[in-house]
Amino acid sequence: MTRPNILMFMPDQLRADAVGCFGGYAKTPNIDALAGGGVRFAQAFSQNSVCSPSRISMMTGWYPHVRGHRTLTHLIQPDEPNLLKMFKDAGYHVAWAGRRGDTFAKATQDQSTDRYGFAIRPATFHHFAPKDHESAWARAHFHGLRIADGVVLDFDEAAVQTAISWLTEGLPEPWVLFVALIFPHVPFEVEEPWFSLHDRDAMPPPVAADMTRKPAYMRRMAQRTRLDRLSLEDWRELKAVYAGMVSRVDDQLGRVLNAVAAQGASERTLNLFFTDHGEYLGDFGLVEKWPSGLDNCLLHNPLIVSGPGVVAGATCDAMIEMVDLLPTLSELCGLTVAHTHFGKSFSAQLGGSTAHHKPAVYAEGGFTAAEEHLLETAARLGRGRCVAQHLATVSLRTRRPREAQLG
Repeated sequence: MTRPNILMFMPDQLRADAVGCFGGYAKTPNIDALAGGGVRFAQAFSQNSVCSPSRISMMTGWYPHVRGHRTLTHLIQPDEPNLLKMFKDAGYHVAWAGRRGDTFAKATQDQSTDRYGFAIRPATFHHFAPKDHESAWARAHFHGLRIADGVVLDFDEAAVQTAISWLTEGLPEPWVLFVALIFPHVPFEVEEPWFSLHDRDAMPPPVAADMTRKPAYMRRMAQRTRLDRLSLEDWRELKAVYAGMVSRVDDQLGRVLNAVAAQGASERTLNLFFTDHGEYLGDFGLVEKWPSGLDNCLLHNPLIVSGPGVVAGATCDAMIEMVDLLPTLSELCGLTVAHTHFGKSFSAQLGGSTAHHKPAVYAEGGFTAAEEHLLETAARLGRGRCVAQHLATVSLRTRRPREAQLG
C-alpha cells in the first residue's frame, strides 16, 4: 500500500464548541467540509491546557509528567523521540511551514525536519499586550479591529503562503506538511472581512458557574483581573471577534487544501485538523487558559481526520486522547515506534468501527507550592494575571454517568 502524504493543520487555542461542525457559532465552511469528507471526533481531549505541554504530549505519546514536559520552556530534546523525526527516519519529507519555539529545542527541530521556516516572511507578529494594562478591554486581551482593509501578513498568513508555495513547487512524496498557526490565540483581534462577519447579538453568553465549586485561584483571577466590569454586550463583542479569528483560520485551511488539490495529491493525502487547547472566552469570568485548568472549554479538541481509507461523514463518539495521534499515524504510515508511549491507535475508528477505544481520557496540569517558580509570569500578561495557584491537577473523563463510576 502506498504511504499517504500527511497534512497536519493546527490552530492555537481553538475551542471545539466554536467550530460549526461541532455545533459552534463561527462560520467554518472549510472545516465543516473536511469533517463531511472524513471522521469528526466528538470526544477527543488534550492532555494539558497549555501550549508546550499539550503539543509535546502529542508529538511524543507521553503524558506531560512522564519526562517532566510540564512547562512552556522544557521542550523536546534531541535524545527524545518525536513524531516528526519518526516520519523523517521512515523516509518522509518533513516540512514545517513557519517555526514556533514552544515544542522542539532548536537541535531537535533541525534533526526532525527537512525544511522549516518561511518562504514568505511575516511583516508583523502578534503584539500580546497594549500599553494600557488597567482597562477592562486590556485585561481581557481585546484589541478588536486590526485594519479596515487588506490581508495582514502576520505569522499565520506567512506560514500559509509558505505552505502553498512549497506545495506549488512540489514537495517530494511522501511528505508531511505541518502548519501550526497562532490564531485564534489572544489577543482578540482580526481584520475585515472577518471582524464584521458575525452577528454580535447571535453570540452565546459566557458560561456562568457556581464558583464555590471551582478552585479558589479561579475566583482570585476573576477578581484581580476585574473582568466583571465587562457587560454581556462586551462579552458578545469579544466572542464575535474570536469567531472572526476562527473563520480566518478556516479560510486559510481551505487555501492549503486547494493547493494540495491543485497538485493532484488530495487522494494521496491524509488530513488532520486539531488544536493544542481551548480558551475560557468569558466562561467563569475568565479569558485565556491556565495550567491548572481542566474544563471542557480548555481540553475538548476539535479533531477531524479525512483522506484515503477514512470513512466519509462519520462522527466518532469514542474517547480519544491526543497522545493517540502518534500510534495512529505510525500504524497508517509504517513508522517504527521504538519507545514506550501511552497512546492507542484509533485507525479502526477511521474506517468506521464503532468499537470501544479507551475507557477514559486523562489530563493533568498545574504546580505545587514548591513549584511556583515554574509558573509563567511573563510581563506581557499584565498585573493581576499571574496568580499563584499551588494546585497540581489531574482529570479523568468517561462517557459513563458519575453515579455509574461510583457504583
